[in-house]
Amino acid sequence: MIKSFRCRDTQALFEGKRVRKFESCSAQAEKRLQILDNAKTIHDLMALPSNRFEALTGDRGGRYSIRVNHQWRVCFEWKDVDAYNVEIVDYL
Repeated sequence: MIKSFRCRDTQALFEGKRVRKFESCSAQAEKRLQILDNAKTIHDLMALPSNRFEALTGDRGGRYSIRVNHQWRVCFEWKDVDAYNVEIVDYL
């Protein structure tokens, strides 16, 4: 379950609001956020190949991501059974 957001725009999209920044990928991003919210374990996210689940390294070490598309990623921290500091990040 998503417990906190790092980005107000990501939270707004999750709450069903229109966010101009994510217009090109809003449907896919909402779907990924819903998958993240429904996950009971980190393995639930790994089980879907289309998520392209990754453990991040470097300055983002300790965080994970699932892909929205070639440009956007949903990044988050996972503790116990919940996702924290969720944000949608532009990777281009």
